[in-house]
Amino acid sequence: METIQRVTATDAALSLIQYLQSKHGPLLFHQSGGCCDGSSPMCYPAGDLLIGDHDKLLGYIGGCPFYIAHAQYEYWKHTQLIIDVVDGRGGMFSLEGPEEKRFLTRSRVFTAQELQQL
Repeated sequence: METIQRVTATDAALSLIQYLQSKHGPLLFHQSGGCCDGSSPMCYPAGDLLIGDHDKLLGYIGGCPFYIAHAQYEYWKHTQLIIDVVDGRGGMFSLEGPEEKRFLTRSRVFTAQELQQL
């Protein structure tokens, strides 16, 4: 039986993650809940963002931990997050911005069977 992942990444996103790791070292992701950069997956050097008690580790993409705020998780817990990358400027605090790329969250609703496995 295949393990169900709450967060995955496209090949394009994985390629950009690998490039950013070569420039910045270990990374982490946090799914933003709004504010300055909308609802974007934000990429930071590991250790540059304080992870709080209300942040939930969803999984790993490209070997990097991916967190989401508890309130956002409650809203999206029935979906799988699929991290992709598109051309254009993204979040002003996220590492991919200067590369003229931005990470983008796509999603799909888990099936009833997948939800039971989770």
